[in-house]
Amino acid sequence: MSYPEAIFKIIEENNCPLYELEDEFKLSGKALLLKKREKTFITTSVIKMPYGKAACRILIEDITAILIKYENMENVRRCVINCSGCSGLVRLEYRKEELHLIPEDEKDEDDINALVSLLYIFPIFQTLDEHDIERIVPLLKMKKFAKGKSIITKGQPGTNLYIIISGLLEVLADEGISIATMERGDVFGEISLLLGTPVGATVKVLETSRVLYLSGKDFRNILDQFPSLQIYFARLLAKRLSKTNSDRFEDFSSGIIGNFSEMTPGELFQTLNLNRKTGVLDMALSKGPAKMCFREGSLIRVEYDEKKGKKAFFSILKEKKGRFKFHKGLSSEEMKGHEIGDFMWLLMEGIRRMDEENKTAQASFPNT
Repeated sequence: MSYPEAIFKIIEENNCPLYELEDEFKLSGKALLLKKREKTFITTSVIKMPYGKAACRILIEDITAILIKYENMENVRRCVINCSGCSGLVRLEYRKEELHLIPEDEKDEDDINALVSLLYIFPIFQTLDEHDIERIVPLLKMKKFAKGKSIITKGQPGTNLYIIISGLLEVLADEGISIATMERGDVFGEISLLLGTPVGATVKVLETSRVLYLSGKDFRNILDQFPSLQIYFARLLAKRLSKTNSDRFEDFSSGIIGNFSEMTPGELFQTLNLNRKTGVLDMALSKGPAKMCFREGSLIRVEYDEKKGKKAFFSILKEKKGRFKFHKGLSSEEMKGHEIGDFMWLLMEGIRRMDEENKTAQASFPNT
């Protein structure tokens, strides 16, 4: 049995660019209480537009606000609202509809629609349209975590991307020191997936939380399909790396010497890319010397173990030990070099290959 369906009908219209008199909007769902003290809610509403007409996000928010106000529409007999949108005017009236049954073959579609409506409010999905989100929804799984539970633990392999839909989490550094909190709409777990590194901090539940999660494999696949998500996570990664590696960023102005036991290859390369650095990265690795040239963050030359270009990059990415030194600046000849490929693609492809090799090794030696 469905939630009561509320029909909002336009009873007055003046220069609305999308809708006209008598158009109907059907609302079903409910508002979930997140924080009792502050009366904070999240909705699982489904709003169906008039047939053949585009969705107006402002009007959707206005209708959803009514649901949040009453939590559900079951006990509401009638209400009238005005659209808070553009220069046009729309006034809508709601009158209660009777409860009705949803056929079994429509339940899955309704569940997807509810989740699509829910995800629209999160920053991570705001660059995508409804069709794009519908393609991602089947890949998502939901899990509830009790207070005190650790969702990810520092040092463990990263396996999933997490999106918080309710509750409160804290980020713990060494010795259990709390360094940040996260709430609805925040994402975590992306750094280990993007860089192929172990989890950098423990995330623990402060208040009972509901979290959506996406496997690392599916995460990398959707990054390939949606460039806007690549941009979103590149910016998020830059922001988070700038906090953890602020001292190193300052050192890059004149060059830096380091060890891959302190900073993994993926983290180092991403740092150079996100900060649009120009220079030469010399490395001493297990199979000999390696060299990478960056021009404003883009890779234009890679050499290692008698390999060049992409193959050399993928080989370097797998290294766990070695030393590196970054020199600022390129020769005029090196500046003319062609970009090897999109950096995010190179990184994702390299990590994918590492995952496949690890799975093959585990299958061949299951008890090791």
